[in-house]
Amino acid sequence: MAALAVMIALSLPGDAAVPAAAALPAAGGWQPKTPPLSTRWTHEVGPGNALPEYPRPQLTRPRWQNLNGVWQFAPAAAGQTPPIGKDLAGRILVPYPVESALSGIMRHEERMWYRRTFTVPAGWQAGRDGRLLLHFGAVDYEATVYVNGVRVAHHLGGYDAFSADITSAVHGSGPQDLVVGVYDPTNSGGQPVGKQRTSPGGIFYTPASGIWQTVWLEPVPSAHVDSLDMTPDLPAGALRLTVNASNADGDQVVAAAYDGDNLVGTAAGPAGAELRVPVPEAKLWSPDNPFLYRLTVRIMRGAVTVDQVGSYFGMRSVGVADGADGRPRLTLNGKPVFAMAALDQGFWPDGVYTAPTDDALKFDLQQLKALGFNAVRKHIKVEPARWYYWADKLGLLVWQDMPAMKTAAPTADAQAEFGRELHTMIGQHKSVTSIIGWIPFNEGWGAFDPARVAALVKSWDPSRLVDADSGVNCCGSFPDDGEGDVYDDHTYVGPGAPPRVSRIAIDGEYGGLGLEVPGHLWPGNPQAYEMEPDSATLTRRYVELAHRLLQVQNACGISGGIYTQITDVENEVNGLFTYDRRVQKIDGAQIRNANLAVERDAQAAFDGTNAPAHPPWPGHPGRTACP
Repeated sequence: MAALAVMIALSLPGDAAVPAAAALPAAGGWQPKTPPLSTRWTHEVGPGNALPEYPRPQLTRPRWQNLNGVWQFAPAAAGQTPPIGKDLAGRILVPYPVESALSGIMRHEERMWYRRTFTVPAGWQAGRDGRLLLHFGAVDYEATVYVNGVRVAHHLGGYDAFSADITSAVHGSGPQDLVVGVYDPTNSGGQPVGKQRTSPGGIFYTPASGIWQTVWLEPVPSAHVDSLDMTPDLPAGALRLTVNASNADGDQVVAAAYDGDNLVGTAAGPAGAELRVPVPEAKLWSPDNPFLYRLTVRIMRGAVTVDQVGSYFGMRSVGVADGADGRPRLTLNGKPVFAMAALDQGFWPDGVYTAPTDDALKFDLQQLKALGFNAVRKHIKVEPARWYYWADKLGLLVWQDMPAMKTAAPTADAQAEFGRELHTMIGQHKSVTSIIGWIPFNEGWGAFDPARVAALVKSWDPSRLVDADSGVNCCGSFPDDGEGDVYDDHTYVGPGAPPRVSRIAIDGEYGGLGLEVPGHLWPGNPQAYEMEPDSATLTRRYVELAHRLLQVQNACGISGGIYTQITDVENEVNGLFTYDRRVQKIDGAQIRNANLAVERDAQAAFDGTNAPAHPPWPGHPGRTACP
């Protein structure tokens, strides 16, 4: 097997704006299950350290209380009365989904109850001069939240964050009772589920029901910042910033951008209005130089700071421009760029949808960088905010999918719910620096009216590209009518040769080369598009496909390729790493050199300075024309 030398641990600068939680007290009764495969991080997880990092890096405050840890748990029935103040028999480790080994349950439940108590620190003074917010990173799928018997929230959507103001539900001092009821009809077809299936197999995987991202408490003033909408504006040399706030009428918002500790620019105005924060002679963010500015935002009442939050942003632009050959190309900061990416599905053998630790969460991204990739496609899943933080810090261009509904034609109600959740996903992630494009549909799965949906996405975020249907050439997709900014070809083993179109073109999926590694296989039948006998063959075949990808670029003028995939996922063994992330299957140095060569030679072709003359594609002698 290839050496593991490329498995580097990148040294990243600290971020003072992202506080860490105090250690959580251990709680009894929880026992982890044994997963079919364990990762190197599985045994680091326990009641006192279940994802203790502050979960929202682009909107930070120093005071917060992490509610991850051991909760009471029980299956539920439709119409059942919430178990307010009643002990539940089971124990679950939040925020790992109920089907995961790390949760301690490791079975699917369609309906379930969670319960725990919490104590509000006396110094928070919630209710006197402030409010107390309860935050959920994500709960799949329908969540109803009670505090001391008062219903404080009801939320639909398994991939977006939500919050509840629980100030009026908290009483006195001492323990407060928190109950969460969850309903997750995974197989109904009426909700976005991505690749979750209750009967997994092949390209579909174990579901992830219930609480699967961090839960936390946060005290805020009555007038407080709710969210920040940030869009870099390179021509204006400024950050376009909208501060969304509660109870701040008549107050002034003041924003300040910093390069390290050096003040770069300030802006002031009312909440809800777009501000322009000057960023003169901006240091531009790119995969080669992922520079991030620090941002502070204050709500001022006269000379008094009412609320203050920390954040960050990168200065970069995404667009389309004609290359030297007259074909449209993806641009970053006004210059053509070839997005050399891998597919990343975000599943884990021990945590299913939830990475066991923050180090695990960033591992796949670190390895992509080490292997010479400059981009990643987040495939039919939305990650916790810290995943995007690491993509921003490490420097990876992100194509972001919307989780698909099941492949059957969706009803009108399902379409409306999909559209609402798509809008929410974009709204909650539009300030992420690394995201360059939105992908509402994949291969036509659950797709409807792609032209209208693509236009809606573009209206919600005109600063990024829209890839209306990744794999529009295959698999029962709607006919391509020119919607969106991208023509996206899926060909296995490929890579495909997209036709010349008036939009940019990419090979949105190709590869799928498989290798079985004994001792690191998920139970079941291993599958891949092309199975290889050993690491050396897998490496050679990858390099050949990279060579073909460059030939496609020369012939068809594509702007990127997305290889399937960074890790194995359950029975899919076409990863560059095994599912447990313990074995790197390929020679990392050769893969890195091949990827960097594609990026370098594609850039030369873009610029018209050196169109490389390569031999014909293996298996395609003499082919130089594009359809």
